[in-house]
Amino acid sequence: MEHQHNHSENTVLHYTCPMHPEIVQDKPGNCPKCGMTLVEMKTGNIEKSVDKNNEAVTDVAEDTFQKYTCPMHPHIIKDAPGKCPLCGMKLEPVASVGSDTSHGKHNMHSGMIADFKKRFYVVLALTIPIMLLSEMIQQWLHFNIAFAGSKYVLLSLSTIVFFYGGWPFLKGLVDETKAKNPGMMFLIGFAITVAYAYSVAVVFGLQGMDFFWELATLILIMLLGHWIEMRSVAGASRELELLVQLMPAEAHKLNGEQVEEVKTASLKEGDIIMIKPGEKVAADGIITEGESYLNESMLTGESKPVQKVKGEKVIAGAINGNGSIKVAVSQGAKDSYLSQVIKLVQDAQNSKSNTQLLADTAAKWLTIIAIVSGISTFLFWYLTGQTLAFAMERMVTVIVICCPHALGLAVPLVVAKSTALAAKSGLLIKNRTAFENARKITTIVFDKTGTLTVGKFEVTKIVSLSPSPLERAGVKPENEIIRLASALEQKSEHPIATGILQKVKELSIIIPSTENFNAITGKGVEATVEGKKILVVSPGYLHENKIALPESFVVNDTETIVFLIVENSLAGYIALSDEIRPESADAIKTLKENNIKSILLTGDNQKVAKSVSDTLGMESFIAEVQPHQKLEKIKELQSKGEFVAMTGDGVNDAPALAQADIGIAVGSGSDIAAETAGIILVNSNPKDVVNLILFGKATHRKMIQNLLWATGYNVIALPLAAGVLYNQGILLSPAAGAALMTVSTVVVAINASMLKIK
Repeated sequence: MEHQHNHSENTVLHYTCPMHPEIVQDKPGNCPKCGMTLVEMKTGNIEKSVDKNNEAVTDVAEDTFQKYTCPMHPHIIKDAPGKCPLCGMKLEPVASVGSDTSHGKHNMHSGMIADFKKRFYVVLALTIPIMLLSEMIQQWLHFNIAFAGSKYVLLSLSTIVFFYGGWPFLKGLVDETKAKNPGMMFLIGFAITVAYAYSVAVVFGLQGMDFFWELATLILIMLLGHWIEMRSVAGASRELELLVQLMPAEAHKLNGEQVEEVKTASLKEGDIIMIKPGEKVAADGIITEGESYLNESMLTGESKPVQKVKGEKVIAGAINGNGSIKVAVSQGAKDSYLSQVIKLVQDAQNSKSNTQLLADTAAKWLTIIAIVSGISTFLFWYLTGQTLAFAMERMVTVIVICCPHALGLAVPLVVAKSTALAAKSGLLIKNRTAFENARKITTIVFDKTGTLTVGKFEVTKIVSLSPSPLERAGVKPENEIIRLASALEQKSEHPIATGILQKVKELSIIIPSTENFNAITGKGVEATVEGKKILVVSPGYLHENKIALPESFVVNDTETIVFLIVENSLAGYIALSDEIRPESADAIKTLKENNIKSILLTGDNQKVAKSVSDTLGMESFIAEVQPHQKLEKIKELQSKGEFVAMTGDGVNDAPALAQADIGIAVGSGSDIAAETAGIILVNSNPKDVVNLILFGKATHRKMIQNLLWATGYNVIALPLAAGVLYNQGILLSPAAGAALMTVSTVVVAINASMLKIK
């Protein structure tokens, strides 16, 4: 059954489901799919869409770029409003691609940082008189300040500190409790609440000494720590924000001769936009007028500006050089290459690998350990004769120092940094586990065309075989061979087809139409052209069908051959060559230095495969391999105990990419290959494969370093907080515990921010 809502085209208030963001309604209520309470959201225009089951028409915000993040964990980025999975706090909206608030995320974080800074200075000003009025401080420093009602002044000042300075932690305590996900904010909020409640009881008659100065200094240091930490975390996560900022907020849209300034998000397919010198490209498209050099380094990792002329594609976010160009928009902002990259990065950052799951489990256990250890510490000291104040101080210190914040941030910050950095360098990570497992690779299987070679075939010769069935008056047999071959190849995007069509264009030959077209999987194509049955096939097809080659047939080792068969007679062949990439040799050399084997797996002939393999110094090669055989070859390597990575760029490679331990699709390849692979190389550069492995190792090292620091710190700090060395005169105060906890978190954030791609 279909249902739909009417909405104003102006910006209005709508409601969506946190679990099903495709559900958008103009009234509050419950989600029709899961029953959850709908939450408020701001949307622009609303469009209709059908869900995947075609059961209902739901209203979806046209601006699908709105993201939400946690104020305390800015590396957490979600597509819909809800609660932070780490601390339970309400997620706040951030800036979106194509919006006019590209600095929104930065501004929001700046606002949060400014808020903690303000609370810190207010609490600092109040902490000074609190300490002066504290009985314990007066005893230590041998001075006395007392007047009628001084203890109530102390209570009033401490109450302000508790509620104003401690508000973020108290709110976090409530949010985490509601979310049934106790963590850092729960522990801090619990600790300061216990300290405050006990101190208030002392003021009104309970025997003991108040905790007001410890409470004030604890909150003071926690505010300072979070202020510093949020600045460090924002720095560690800024790469994704930089990607978002690549998309300009506005574009110059052409309406005839008139130039209109419009929002980038409003651009649609077919619009013509102008890109002035030095500006960013506002949308993916085709150049219709002008030429220029474009800097795409932030999108593809290619450092050199790329020349773009009329008819060539441009990518949204690229920076224009000195030329002015006009571009026909090929797709809207939400479908642009940049938007897809950002979505891919966000999905990868939100996905969890085995390392992340391990860290999450450890953080949950640390929270339980903190609570149990705190209560046990209190009971031990109190039952062994210490004062209630001393026992509570030890409990508060243990709970604060055991906050799992550093452990909770150890892996996510590295994930956020590495995924965004990789995207900027042309490595798109779809599967986090595959990326982290790159360090285990022992063998890399390379497809040849477009990866180790340039992928641009050029026709080197056209040979007619005698007797030729292509004799036509006034027409050279060689031209007839390329003409008929181009008829079958005109719909293909394979590099060989591209080379043949380019040659036809150079010779100004008109391409005939075809009928009964059929692809012979892994061997060639066939069709009817001008009433004749024509085949363009590989050498493997001739071998399988026992078609003999003439004795005069000679081919260069670096050439790829396709044969033309007309009415079951071998008419001739076309030789094409593909240049080896200049980067390939260095890539194979680096792999050898890292004890990683490289194997060439190609459907090309033995001579070409051997030539490429020997030139690059690869371990071995496997030639004339059909699609289903590629899969079997990967299985063979795995059966020998190899951890195999496979690179490929076509439909034929998809099964092998899926079978490999790590599938790496080159960016120029098919959508199926990209869908099957866990990692995509934008530039199809073999050096990027090496960079991927080395960066994967560096990323894993950072994760392990952070995990070791976060857990090691707690192993040492917890016993000290509990008072194990009390008899030796070593005792940590709650403030000292808070300082140590803050330092550990900042160290983790700084260590993550130092991750780099070499």
